[in-house]
Amino acid sequence: MSPRHVVLPSPVGALTVVAGKGAITHLLMDAAKYRPADPEVFGPEASLDEAPFAETASQLEAYFAGELREFDLPLAPRGDDFHQRVWALLRAIPYGETRTYGDLARALGDRNLAQAVGTANGRNPIAVVVPCHRVIGSDGSLVGYAGGLDRKRFLLALEEPPAGDVGRLF
Repeated sequence: MSPRHVVLPSPVGALTVVAGKGAITHLLMDAAKYRPADPEVFGPEASLDEAPFAETASQLEAYFAGELREFDLPLAPRGDDFHQRVWALLRAIPYGETRTYGDLARALGDRNLAQAVGTANGRNPIAVVVPCHRVIGSDGSLVGYAGGLDRKRFLLALEEPPAGDVGRLF
């Protein structure tokens, strides 16, 4: 089955969801810096009722309503082994928490990989669901987000713990 796509409205702007062989391959913000150059990636527009688009739309709606903390979708991001390892670490960052690029580099076994982690993070093809927005600078600042820092700030604020809980995300 060739890739197909739908465009969904969201509080952070239009989200293009691309799926092939029953799994999400891309979830792109309209402002994403790294969009696939290959027009075949997107394929024809699909019906929102088609799997896995209906479930993706439902889960995104629940997430933006503050009712979903963990996505359960079939994912097939395209990337090399290093990118896949970084994206797996991103998926392991719990809702309402952040990590630094250095934290992720240390989790990979080499604190000197922070810049490479940043590059892989910036090339995450499945925004929001693979939560690259949960990665911040070592000083707690908001840095580097392919969808723009305003969107990153919005997503982190959405996930902000209630006052009096753990503390601020950024």
